[in-house]
Parts: sequence; C-alpha cells; structure tokens
Amino acid sequence: MQIIAQCPACGITWQLENSAADRRIKCSKCGKLFKVPKLEELPKAAKMIKQAKSTIYVDEKGKTYG
Repeated sequence: MQIIAQCPACGITWQLENSAADRRIKCSKCGKLFKVPKLEELPKAAKMIKQAKSTIYVDEKGKTYG
C-alpha cells in the first residue's frame, strides 16, 4: 500500500511507502515538517479533510467559521 501525502504548506504531493505512516516527514520542496497519520487513522483523516474543505473557513486573522 502506498500513501499519497500533500504538504500542508506548499501543496506538493508525492507517494510514500506505508512505512511513512505515524512519522513526521520533511517536504522535499519547502522543508516543512508534518506528520503522516497511522495507517488505521487514514480513513478518519481523509474524512476530516473532506469535511473541512467544504465546511470550515479561516479568515486572514485566523478566525474559523463553519
């Protein structure tokens, strides 16, 4: 199984081996560190991301709406 990861800072995506699960990885483009969820958490993480894209908004001051 491979995991498709997307950097939260610059948006670049790449494929990772499942051994990257539950680890912090460094983006090869911008250098930001972010955590890849555990394999058993991936379905829940994907659901949260999908919901967030359609219901949560953040303004320029960091206030959230949704």
